Amino acid sequence: MNLPEDPATPDPAPAGPASLRASDADRDRVADRLREALAEGRITPEEHAERIDAVYRARTYAELEPVLHDLPAPNDPPAPAVSLRKEPEAAPPPAPQSSALIAIFSGAERKGRWLVEPHTSATCVFGGIELDFRRAVLSQREVTVNITAIFGGVEITVPPGVRVVSSVATVFGGVEPVEDELDPDAPTIRLTGLVLFGGVSVRRREVGASRAALRRERREEHRRRIEDRRAEREERLAERRRERDERREAR
Repeated sequence: MNLPEDPATPDPAPAGPASLRASDADRDRVADRLREALAEGRITPEEHAERIDAVYRARTYAELEPVLHDLPAPNDPPAPAVSLRKEPEAAPPPAPQSSALIAIFSGAERKGRWLVEPHTSATCVFGGIELDFRRAVLSQREVTVNITAIFGGVEITVPPGVRVVSSVATVFGGVEPVEDELDPDAPTIRLTGLVLFGGVSVRRREVGASRAALRRERREEHRRRIEDRRAEREERLAERRRERDERREAR
């Protein structure tokens, strides 16, 4: 008896774009967009860390798309499989400006939404410069600000989630960077240069924080420094008393 032939197995349906495997370049593009979103203040450092983990665990475009679903599209769209819908109200990219700021017996500032070039120089002689990075767009993950401050000062404001690394040389001056334990992959502002009879201060503030809040922060910081110095003096006095008592006992 002849058995009926098994029906032919149908060919599998062609895979859609979302089910295609993502490449390392695709994942890197999405990670770069997340770093830009962090620098723009669109996502928090915690959200950035969670999404970066999801990006490098993703195997397909379908797993990458949700990471960027609530972010506006950049001008240069990524690969079609991870492209974003264009938001009509999305702000245009900031126009390039001079990467050199100079203040001699005067002041200069850069704030608002501005494009941070890979290398920026800030030179002040008997003057001051203010750099506010809270709404700035970094041109790359790590940018460098070269500072020359002679009898002058530079005040830098950064948003949460941005690292500040200082290698500025000081002569009768000082640099006060923020101390934070941040992700090594976080956007980084590297400070270089020379401070002579001047100072550089770095403060971390949320976007939209008021000047009154900044003044309160400065007063609180000043109070903490006074308390720290007082505690150091008391510790030195206590150490001297212990040494004096030990000498008396030895005699």
